[in-house]
Amino acid sequence: MNIAVTGASGQLGRLAIDVLTARTGPAGIVALARTPDKVADLGIETRAFDYEQAETLAAALKGVDTLILISSSEIGQRVRQHRNVIDAAKAATVKRILYTSLLHADTSVVSLAAEHRETEADLKASGVDFTILRNGWYTENYTSSIHSALQSGVFIGSAGQGKLASATRKDFAEALAIVAMSDGPASKVYELAGDDAWTLSDLAAEISRQTGRTIPYRDLPAADYAAALVTAGLPEGLADAIAGWDVAASQGGLFDDGKQLSKLIGRPTTPLAQAVAHALQ
Repeated sequence: MNIAVTGASGQLGRLAIDVLTARTGPAGIVALARTPDKVADLGIETRAFDYEQAETLAAALKGVDTLILISSSEIGQRVRQHRNVIDAAKAATVKRILYTSLLHADTSVVSLAAEHRETEADLKASGVDFTILRNGWYTENYTSSIHSALQSGVFIGSAGQGKLASATRKDFAEALAIVAMSDGPASKVYELAGDDAWTLSDLAAEISRQTGRTIPYRDLPAADYAAALVTAGLPEGLADAIAGWDVAASQGGLFDDGKQLSKLIGRPTTPLAQAVAHALQ
């Protein structure tokens, strides 16, 4: 069975390929990337694959049985880009598509959900067997801010006491690889999230515990948080989006307690304390 991974030069794609090759060896694993040179170090077959170059995609999928479609990072362009890939997969007679969607995309208040809902609908209409992995938030989305918090002495956000059932990219990548290697039922939808939900106050307390410093969590109105992110150097549109995602988290948009992820990977998801320790290295 040949398995191809889109976005292979990205963080999730690389991790998924690492799991696949560790479990099956390099034969039959194909890395698809806009710039193949960026994935040459993976030691597997590479092919050029640019979501925007629709006319080239079907040829790049020749001989592929299972396609892992990692959602595009270009917010606002995703629906069209994903549609290009789905159409190409159908033309290349790919047998199954795995798609990385968003936790509870069908009902989520997170702004990213709308594009995922459209891609899910396109998959269902394509006639190609599919599996949808609705991924929750990456723990790294927050632990990447730890060093900034240590510099400023405070961890800021707009998530209130909203519970975040996050998991690490490695956890999600392992699930992706396991599903790709399995002969699971068609049209399956997984809701994937971490075992233990936490708040930003919990995160700040864990940072404090591990560093021996007092790093409180300061909850800000979304506009103030976005302004702080702009001051830190983020583009205004991205800053507004991040603040909005925190607000969605405060409304329960990033919570799930079904533990489907740990059941898939056969182990507990990575604890927050371990993720914080890794970020502090």
